Amino acid sequence: MATLLGGLATSHIPAIGNALAKGWQQEPYWKPFFDGFPPIHRWLNQVRPEVVVVFYNDHGLNFFLDKMPTFAVGAAAEYHNADEGWGIPTLPPLAGCPDLSWQIIRHLVACEFDVVTCQEMLVDHACTLPLKLFWPEYEVAPVQIVPIDINTVQFPLPTARRVYKLGQAVGEAIQRWDSDKRVLVMATGGLSHQLEGERAGFINKAFDQQFLESMVSNPEWATQFSDLELVERAGTQGVELLMWLAMRAALTRGGAGVRKVHSNYHIPISNTATGVMALECLA
Repeated sequence: MATLLGGLATSHIPAIGNALAKGWQQEPYWKPFFDGFPPIHRWLNQVRPEVVVVFYNDHGLNFFLDKMPTFAVGAAAEYHNADEGWGIPTLPPLAGCPDLSWQIIRHLVACEFDVVTCQEMLVDHACTLPLKLFWPEYEVAPVQIVPIDINTVQFPLPTARRVYKLGQAVGEAIQRWDSDKRVLVMATGGLSHQLEGERAGFINKAFDQQFLESMVSNPEWATQFSDLELVERAGTQGVELLMWLAMRAALTRGGAGVRKVHSNYHIPISNTATGVMALECLA
């Protein structure tokens, strides 16, 4: 069976792409954010993942407000990156892992999730920037990916509890996959932020820190909140923390627990509370 190594999570702010392109990692504004990654780079070099399942939210590249699936799973052999309007550099195609994609799709349908299956899928900055952050020395990350899009754009949003169950089912599918591949689960987005309206610039440091702690010690903590309560606490775009919740849920099968490899929290980057975390599955 496949080996589920652990999980990664990071913010995916478009401004990060501009900083990467211009080599600003050591600039005072950016350094506290980028300093959170070297310990995770060292861990990745040790565990050497081959496939990464990416929980992310599409920003209008594949789906718009007239057609917005709650959950969509990529099942392509490769994924092309396109610029959805931020002007950041695009990357060469990313390799897919259709075998694991179909394993996950079949298992999710068997678990009564109604997913959209995408045999062609573009990926935006929410997928490509985190891969560049975790594997900065490569033009394209040396892994295959399975992208799973979760709607955080248009109401009704999936509840935190439903997303948690989705993550658990994805973790089960990975661990039942008849393969010798080493697999990581990755979440992108968040943490607290709001980009518009009367609360534009909203950041909730206390909530973010409690959420980050729950990722290690109490993964179901955030499932107590409704979608509107999450918006109230984390901001309109802060509901991207649902991807973090799905990632953490994927690591819970069997109750073995996780070890925190490293985490970092920094505010603000482009009016957003940023976080990064790596968790290792315990045997």
